[in-house]
Amino acid sequence: MKITRYLPPLSALFLLFSVGAHSADKNLYLGNFSQGNLDNWEEKEFSGQTRYSIVKDSEDTTKSVLKAESNNSASGLFVEKKIDLSKTPYLHWSWKTDKLYKDLNEGKKQGDDFVARIYIVVDGGVFFWKTEALNYVWSSSFREGQVWANPFTANATMFAIESGEKNLGKWLHYSRNVRQDLKRLIGKEERYIDAVAVMTDSDNAGQQATTYYGDIYFSQTP
Repeated sequence: MKITRYLPPLSALFLLFSVGAHSADKNLYLGNFSQGNLDNWEEKEFSGQTRYSIVKDSEDTTKSVLKAESNNSASGLFVEKKIDLSKTPYLHWSWKTDKLYKDLNEGKKQGDDFVARIYIVVDGGVFFWKTEALNYVWSSSFREGQVWANPFTANATMFAIESGEKNLGKWLHYSRNVRQDLKRLIGKEERYIDAVAVMTDSDNAGQQATTYYGDIYFSQTP
């Protein structure tokens, strides 16, 4: 992984993207992939290009999902949207992958790759060094529930929301209170976040990963 992956480029992304979101049943959708919609998501390349595309879900061909194909590459999809966590603190998403990386130490710079990750960004504004990122990841080496500092910057916190091979090949669904996670894991009381991203990367592993992502949205309740 290249050190330029994180700050200041992370903060600079906010100057590039704009987004609209719609509300349905009081849910605030950022990724409406099930409707074949990839509008307002933009790609940022770090080391090679992960291919992102909308495809039909193999388990339900009436529904579309986001497919990420990474082959020794690292790029992510970002969407900028200011979210008021006092109103919609719960982040919902789903993902599925078929294999993990082998012999990878994700706590080291040369091992900072994940088959699946969703990350939350709190923008530092002109003080780009204050930008914070919380990464929900499917870890190949850490245990579920473990938390660690990103090896490139202490401003990015990694949280293994999933780990190991027990759930490979299954759709997994998550609901997290982001406001509580930011306070517990980063130690900051934040009312707003400024962006959400998905990324499947393998540039350090030199391996290949294919991961599917379902809709991403915020809600008032779990």
